[in-house]
Amino acid sequence: MGTETVLFKSEERMTIQDVSNFLRELADKLAQGQVILRQGTQEIEISVPGHVELELKAEEELKKGKTQQSLEVEIAWFEGDDTQGPVELG
Repeated sequence: MGTETVLFKSEERMTIQDVSNFLRELADKLAQGQVILRQGTQEIEISVPGHVELELKAEEELKKGKTQQSLEVEIAWFEGDDTQGPVELG
């Protein structure tokens, strides 16, 4: 297993409408291949290749006597790896 370094982290309560708006804006930035994350004085610029791995996970966890549900979206890639996707038969 590799070593993980957190480059940027944010966690805040938002309305579902604000989350939807944020995800739409993030989708537009991903399509352009460049994402800049800012919070206060913290900023990171991320270049995203044309092909990535998308992981979706829905979870349920008991916390403090209550059931917490979550939906996680992870987009991952290896630096310098911009493969053209799977081979398809014609």
